[in-house]
Amino acid sequence: MMLSEPIITSTANRRIVEARKLAQRKHREQQGRFLVEGLQLLHMALDGGARPDTVFHCEEQMTGPAAPALLERFRRTPATILRVSPAVMDALAERELAGGLLATFALPAPQLSAVKLVSPALILVLDRLQDPGNLGTLIRTADAVGAAAVVQVEPGVDLYDPKTLRASMGSLFNLPVIRTGDVAALFRWLAERGVRPVGAGTHAGKPWGEGLWQGDVALVLGNEARGLSPDVAAHVHAWAHLPMTGKAESLNVSIAGGVLMYAWLRENWQK
Repeated sequence: MMLSEPIITSTANRRIVEARKLAQRKHREQQGRFLVEGLQLLHMALDGGARPDTVFHCEEQMTGPAAPALLERFRRTPATILRVSPAVMDALAERELAGGLLATFALPAPQLSAVKLVSPALILVLDRLQDPGNLGTLIRTADAVGAAAVVQVEPGVDLYDPKTLRASMGSLFNLPVIRTGDVAALFRWLAERGVRPVGAGTHAGKPWGEGLWQGDVALVLGNEARGLSPDVAAHVHAWAHLPMTGKAESLNVSIAGGVLMYAWLRENWQK
């Protein structure tokens, strides 16, 4: 006779306490893992090769066939599978629509050496962004245009902040997203591979980046409040800006970055 699966009913359970701490960056870094909720994001994490650590599921909150099918997919991985009560799932989930299933994954640490460049290639370089929504949106757009990688110059907002994950719509799992604090090494790596940095400014350089997008390019975007830091700007010798004919003084970095990434794609579009 098959025994029923034990159910965790207390939020004081050690595994639950540790998982709830993952809402904070310091605990994500200390534990070396992050929490993902949402059935689509969980599927995309597995599709992208993320390594699941622990899966929490609540049968009472699963409606329809999607969540049970995803749970069976997790059962085919080495992850620890834990059943929890509705109250515990509510304590773990940040949103009400978790679907009765969430999981922790090991924090990846991709390196520049793992980036595969196939010309024409685009690399998105983000200089110490502070808003998780902007970061996630830019990663999603980079994925949409087929960028080879996204590089986040540290210190900046955490890639694995729940808001970043949601804003990326799972694209964080689709391409290498690399963190580095070594600006000189980053631009040396780009130069050695013939990737030309193009910085985005409010008024600097050529409107629309005309003539700058052909081939292998690194689009370099600055911090929301300060723009490009001096140590990053020192490596940029070509600049692009978007014309503004209204009264707005500037554009949101994710909007500007999206337009310029599509300017690159249009120039290099291969049907």
